[in-house]
Order: sequence, then structure tokens, then C-alpha cells
Amino acid sequence: MSIETTRQIQATTPHVLTAPQVLTDRRALLRGAGTIGLSAATIAVLGGCESMAASNSATAADVDILNVALGLEHEAINAYQLGAESGLLEKPVLQVAVLFQSHHKAHRDALVGTIQKLGGKPVAEKSMNDYAMALNAGSLKNQGDVLHLAARLEKGAANAYLGVIPSFGDNGLKQVSARLAADETMHWTALASALGENLPSKALTFGA
Repeated sequence: MSIETTRQIQATTPHVLTAPQVLTDRRALLRGAGTIGLSAATIAVLGGCESMAASNSATAADVDILNVALGLEHEAINAYQLGAESGLLEKPVLQVAVLFQSHHKAHRDALVGTIQKLGGKPVAEKSMNDYAMALNAGSLKNQGDVLHLAARLEKGAANAYLGVIPSFGDNGLKQVSARLAADETMHWTALASALGENLPSKALTFGA
């Protein structure tokens, strides 16, 4: 997103808003499911390194963890869809929302492919009505409300992906999860800036 686009978002976004309550704690879900960590084989497949995966063993627990992550990507995609269809977003903001949604779709596709390659069944996407209820979409009254919701989900996603990195023994495999976290952090930073929020005053804010 360009600096000019960020300025346009800021110009059309109220700074004092009440964020809607989000019922899903992404970080807790993913870290809880990933207590024992993903196997090297699973992360190798997720990163497109099938040759590396061939020498490692994936487990059923890996598929479960990936399905938790997939469920959260489904949630993010639908959250942006709700925002796009709400009629509350100005054109430049809508364009950014669609861009961020496309990133989450890429994450979703990578997770689905990995789960299938490991012999698992990807968790199904819920209905739009289910996500609307879970995210309390009825409380979204203006553009700022939508951006606050998106920012909260993005920050949770960044923390979730960072939270499972210590479980990996191979530095190359850790990079895959870090790249996912980097996308989410980029999204959160852009949204926080657009909302006029201050950047964290302390270092090491994410993944703590």
C-alpha cells in the first residue's frame, strides 16, 4: 500500500472508535493446538519442499494444527468480505481490504494443499452468517469499526504464527511460519496507521 493510499484511508477514518468483540482468540487456538509443534515434514510441504518432506514423518497432530490455522484463515477471508459488502468502506480502503483478503486466500490455498498432501481433510469453511454472528458484524457502524475488527484479527494471526516457530528444529522450516507472520504484521501495521493509532512503544511486541 502506498503512502498516499494510507493518507486517503486516514482522511476517511474516525480515530476514536469502539472495536467489536471478536470471539476467536487466534493466538490461543493455534498455540494450544501446536503445543507439540508441527513436524518437519508438514512445514516442508507447506513451504513447497516435498523432497525435504520425503525424509521426515508427518503426524495426525500436524493435520489438526494446520486445520486450526486454516479455520482462522477462513475467518479472516470472510471478515474482509463482510467489510467489503458492508457499504461502509471508501474506495481506497476497499481496495486495500481486497488486497489483504487476497493474501489470506493464498495462505488458505497453501494450507489446503498441505493438508491434502499429508492425507488429511481440510476443515470446511462456515457460512457467511456464521462468521457474521461470531464477529458481531451487526455492531459495525462505520469504516473505523471495520478496520478495528480487521486489525484485531491480523494481530492475533501474527502472534499465532510466531507462537509456533520455537517448535521447529530446522531454521529453514521456521522461515515458512515467519513469512506467514510477516504478512499478518504488515496488514496490522497498515491498519493501525490508517486508524491513527500509535505504534507499540516497546520492542518485541509481537509473539510475546
